[in-house]
Amino acid sequence: MTPSTAYVTPGQAFERDTDYLPDRITAEPGRSRDPYERDDLAAPTRPAEPGRYRLVAAKACPWATRAIIVRELLGLEGVISLGLAAPTHDERSWSFGLDAGGRDPVLGISRLQEAYLRRDPSYDKGITVPAMVEIDSGEVVTNDFPWITHDLYFEWRDHHRADAPDLWPAHLREEMDDVMERVFTEVNNGVYRCGFAGSQEAYDEAYDRLWNALDWLEDRLADRRYLMGEALTEADVRLFTTLARFDVIYHGHFKCNRQKLTELPALWGYARDLYALPAFGGNTDFEQIKQHYYVVQGDVNPSGIVPGGPDLSGWLTPHGRETL
Repeated sequence: MTPSTAYVTPGQAFERDTDYLPDRITAEPGRSRDPYERDDLAAPTRPAEPGRYRLVAAKACPWATRAIIVRELLGLEGVISLGLAAPTHDERSWSFGLDAGGRDPVLGISRLQEAYLRRDPSYDKGITVPAMVEIDSGEVVTNDFPWITHDLYFEWRDHHRADAPDLWPAHLREEMDDVMERVFTEVNNGVYRCGFAGSQEAYDEAYDRLWNALDWLEDRLADRRYLMGEALTEADVRLFTTLARFDVIYHGHFKCNRQKLTELPALWGYARDLYALPAFGGNTDFEQIKQHYYVVQGDVNPSGIVPGGPDLSGWLTPHGRETL
């Protein structure tokens, strides 16, 4: 997410800025190991070398939490280090208030903005997480969040844990790409279109699109354990980070309030099933999530008051989805 002083533009629908740094980190110069990328890459590439990069993320941010989860699922903790930004920030940048002295202990910076400006002193676009930072140069390599997790799987495979899951199964790829596209446009980004709508008309359209997609997902997950069937994939990571924030944030703060996640049997069981896995539950920090949305997004919540609820104990209850 991009730090900003304003998130809602009166009279307008929300449009996400997707102008990211295009560089890729690949196993081979100029090429991808993904069989679906058959041509040479147009974007600049840097080598996938253990110890060379630091993933800067924030557990408050759903887009960044994806990368944290995938890194752990694949067993890359000893290969790519992790720096965690504090949940709140001002318009300048994410900061490292969780670390001693307010500085990242590896990069030595107090704001992520410093790594962007080392890459380009005139950089004037979003200071976003997740960001892959080259440790020696201190420069951001890429902040293109969908490609970061894609490349963690395909380009770092030589360093995966032996029992790492196949997050991009070839026989499901075409359908999975379609599912992930719908999840992104209608759900991951759909909640933001509701929350940052600048008119009643924009909100009404966003609300309808969101709930059409959630109803589709509820039906899809009624008879299958994961989005693509029996096995966990990248598609599940991408959906989970939105579901984890639904009742805590999106239901009230973003006015996505037809139902709570806890009132959708298949999606609620599915979310608890994933939450039980350490890579998912261990990287879901509800307090940081609430601090970020309710404090930073002042035009949505001018008082800055962080609510005490909801009750989160249900996340630890049995989900019963092993039978699927």
